[in-house]
Amino acid sequence: MKMQLAEIAKALGATCSGNSETIITSVAFDSRKIKEGGLFIPLKGERDGHDFIVSAINNGAAATLWEKGHPNKPEKIAVIEVDDPLMAMQALAKYYLGKVNPTVVGITGSNGKTTTKDMTAAVLTKRFNVHKTEANFNNEIGVPLTILEMKPNTEILVLEMGMDHAGQLHHLSELTHPDVTVITMIGEAHIEFLGSRAHIADAKMEITDFLQEDGELIYNGDEPLLRERAAKLEQDQATFGFSESDTVYATKFRSYKHHASFWINGSKQKFMIPMIGKHNVSNAMAALSVGRYFGETDEEIANALADFAPTANRMEWEKGDVGEDIMSDVYNSNPTAVRAVITSFGQIRVPAGGRRIAVLGDMLELGERSASLHAGLTDCLDPQVINEVYLLGTQMKNLYDALQGKYAPAQLHYYGQDHMQRMIDDLKNDIKPDDIVVLKGSHGMHLEQVVERLR
Repeated sequence: MKMQLAEIAKALGATCSGNSETIITSVAFDSRKIKEGGLFIPLKGERDGHDFIVSAINNGAAATLWEKGHPNKPEKIAVIEVDDPLMAMQALAKYYLGKVNPTVVGITGSNGKTTTKDMTAAVLTKRFNVHKTEANFNNEIGVPLTILEMKPNTEILVLEMGMDHAGQLHHLSELTHPDVTVITMIGEAHIEFLGSRAHIADAKMEITDFLQEDGELIYNGDEPLLRERAAKLEQDQATFGFSESDTVYATKFRSYKHHASFWINGSKQKFMIPMIGKHNVSNAMAALSVGRYFGETDEEIANALADFAPTANRMEWEKGDVGEDIMSDVYNSNPTAVRAVITSFGQIRVPAGGRRIAVLGDMLELGERSASLHAGLTDCLDPQVINEVYLLGTQMKNLYDALQGKYAPAQLHYYGQDHMQRMIDDLKNDIKPDDIVVLKGSHGMHLEQVVERLR
């Protein structure tokens, strides 16, 4: 972004103390990430962002939004006083979005939204100036920040939109008024707060609440809960999946160690993605559908998908310290995602004498059904396919108990929440060069620390 403080203050209906002609070129709510000429937005979380104003100034902040009446208002930089800095940031993002006026693509789903966002941006970048959500900045803070970070020449804005409570996607849809919305799938993520998959589907459909009248909804047509709800919309729709009733469906696909290939109905083009698994083929078809919406050819889309770079820790291959191959998929987890990853991992060929080893951490935010949902993962774990299982966390004790008798004691290992180091030590003593290892768990389990120690 590039705006004078006077314009920012006017957009917020506020006044500016200090040099109103100051040009703001960036926005940050983390004082450590502020840049020269940046606008510091102090948010209240576990810590009050106002407490870090000195750090922000030292790092180059030129101005700040400041909660009215909050003490210690800075004097060294320009100040715009507002009732609520977060709401002001959202209002500024809405103003700037209208000023730049890109076409907005909003992407949500229980699984796959980050990968689909990365794929979609890669497809569209071939023809357009595209700005996308970095990492998974997909909430009421991350979405407006992403908007404010886009360049004035942005033609298409690809936004990942997340939620864990009803109403959140409604708010983000109102903020962005998307031209295209994508729903990757409905799973059990955040079922603790929403109670059922039907309620999750309702919450995901909120992304369409402010979909432009001439916009389009692209969604997973193999999910009856979505088809039922989408039928109530008047906007254009397209579906993707593995059924012949879908607008775009895979006629066949193959998954290898480091990539997957697939073909779709009505096209002779072969598509390849640098990720494995049926679920990632589904994500690719979502991105393909967006590409077609914007007039991309199948050849252009195929070239983009073959080269796209996924966000870190999404089925990312690493090399272990004894030569083993490690698949890191440790950003987040829920039952649907675990089944998809384990199924894909189980299809990878292992060198003679090698084993497939799964390291699973707790799946969080599953509420009252957490115990049964963890225990229910037994159906995707076969000792002839996944030869050893390491389980970490309080809730994984339910899966450990359910696997008794199915796995021999030497194949099944359980560790309490506080025993990660012991698990790491046991893994390092157990893993051989020809083994392959997959790690999957919710972000709060910090399995990335295990990956780091095994590398």
